[in-house]
Amino acid sequence: MRTVKEVSSLTGVSIRALHYYDTIGLLHPAEVTESGYRLYDDKALEKLQMILLFRELKFPLKDIQKILQSTDFDRAKALEQQIALLSLQKEHIENLISLAREIQQTGVKNMLDFSAFDTKKMDDYARRAKEAWGSTEAYQEFEQKAKYRSAREELGLGEGLMDIFREFGQMRDTDVHDGIVQRQVEKLRDYITAHYYQCTPEILQSLGCMYAAGGEFTENIDRAGGTGTAVFVQKAIESFCR
Repeated sequence: MRTVKEVSSLTGVSIRALHYYDTIGLLHPAEVTESGYRLYDDKALEKLQMILLFRELKFPLKDIQKILQSTDFDRAKALEQQIALLSLQKEHIENLISLAREIQQTGVKNMLDFSAFDTKKMDDYARRAKEAWGSTEAYQEFEQKAKYRSAREELGLGEGLMDIFREFGQMRDTDVHDGIVQRQVEKLRDYITAHYYQCTPEILQSLGCMYAAGGEFTENIDRAGGTGTAVFVQKAIESFCR
């Protein structure tokens, strides 16, 4: 576990920014001590890396939050895009270094040649990458519904979702095929549809797999409903969709 000060020192992200990420629900610490100190584990740092990668692609924080919460999020795709962008940035910097060295050595440079300062290739790539992440129907619906919501309202919706998982946690000893559990799955589906995007059976099943796959989603759900809640929800969703 690392303190917020240690994470700031390691990543270059200011303490104030990390506090803000927590407030808006973008990046929660793994644990908050009784004294109120935020502690971050490796999974939180891994998510922070993704956030910083998307920041390099010129995404606003609100869009990054939607992407990371989306069932369509593909970590490998994000890394591939970032590698491509960094390669373009490297090429740009190398061109600037060559220009500076030539001026240093000769004192002369064609004053009509400003190609070393051209960032159009990088800007075009970043734009295309952003368009790719915003192309899915679910993402666009998510974006439209979230357009006029405040950070406080977003947090309230997140808490409402956690309340549903807390209720699931109280049912863990019940058979997943039982009517009360299946009605709870329907409540979850309706909540997602009302506040985020149309929760089709395919999306609901994907969400169930994501909930039980480990990592931050599993930890948050189990923290709300008790150990094993995430896996219980996934099994209940499978039964519901069948």
